Amino acid sequence: MKKILIVEDDTFLKNLAAKKLTGEGYAVVTASNASEASNAIEHETPDLVLLDLLFPGDTDGFGILKKIRENTAMATTPVIIFSNLSDEKDMEKAQGLGATDYMVKSNFTLEELVEKIKSLV
Repeated sequence: MKKILIVEDDTFLKNLAAKKLTGEGYAVVTASNASEASNAIEHETPDLVLLDLLFPGDTDGFGILKKIRENTAMATTPVIIFSNLSDEKDMEKAQGLGATDYMVKSNFTLEELVEKIKSLV
């Protein structure tokens, strides 16, 4: 069973995505902040990371993405940025740090997100 790590501080959206992905047959691990995300990256070794860019704490999603790419066990793990940030500079920064894809939350349904995940794992 493929494992998906969802890093999202919006509890409603995180739970909705987790429920949808669990129903699709994935094992789901969730994190609400940088500390939980770092812990999950070190101990869970997910097959794909769904990463928001803005959440509480001193590290944002860009910092987590950098940490994922520096972890040799996860250097090639697909990371989908799933954020409300739609500025071209943010997209370019995420791609420069090694994001596999960038999806603006308001532009995609959960079904489209699941299809993207299926195509990557």
